[in-house]
Amino acid sequence: MLLPTLTSSEWLLAVVAAFGIGIAKSGFAGVGLIHVLIFAFLFGARDSTGVVLPMLIVGDTLAVTTFRQHARWDYIQKMLPPAVIGVVVGTLLMSRMTENQFKPLIGGLIIGLTVLQLVRLWRPSLFELVPHQLWFAWIMGLLAGIATMLANAAGPIMALYFLAVTLPKLELVGTSAWFFLVLNCIKIPFSISLGLIHFDTLTLNAILMPCIAAGLFLGRWLVVRIPQKAFDGFLLAFAGIAALRLVGLF
Repeated sequence: MLLPTLTSSEWLLAVVAAFGIGIAKSGFAGVGLIHVLIFAFLFGARDSTGVVLPMLIVGDTLAVTTFRQHARWDYIQKMLPPAVIGVVVGTLLMSRMTENQFKPLIGGLIIGLTVLQLVRLWRPSLFELVPHQLWFAWIMGLLAGIATMLANAAGPIMALYFLAVTLPKLELVGTSAWFFLVLNCIKIPFSISLGLIHFDTLTLNAILMPCIAAGLFLGRWLVVRIPQKAFDGFLLAFAGIAALRLVGLF
């Protein structure tokens, strides 16, 4: 059974992670790496993907309700086909890997995403000349699909893409909300087939659902009041240190 194995301190971590999901869905993409690390620590890198997925869908639904009027469907339609292919590739990888192989892969993936997110925050000019071409959308979409299936960690990849095509902040949030709601729903049968979603994980999801809602409402309040560059920078530093521990460097 999943629930009785959690100690008081682990429950606190789970609450913090669920709260972070809500904040991430309000537009603070860097926060999304935090819940990946916490749930991987609590339940294992592989099993945590099934624990997190229904909570992400809850966060996506709330985000769509809040920011739906800002969505750009032309970008969603362009990115979904390669992302779905990436989900299939990620599923095949997960079915052939052990936990010992999976854990350092997730840590390495998060380190890479953290570096990319730092580049996006501190050197945005590097992405200003990226052309609005289909090949770039397919590369980023494929990477996002693989990353979201392996670790529910595609947020920074999509943020990089939307920055490259110069989407305004609210359009970025609204487009991301719809994109991930559709993609995460597509992932459900794949996760069930891998045995990653079951009664215990859904029970945990139900318990933590209010924390997701609270995080999203706080994030909505913060997104127009706190410089996102400074906020994401602090959280990304924490995520990078934690990811180094995940791959066993200290």
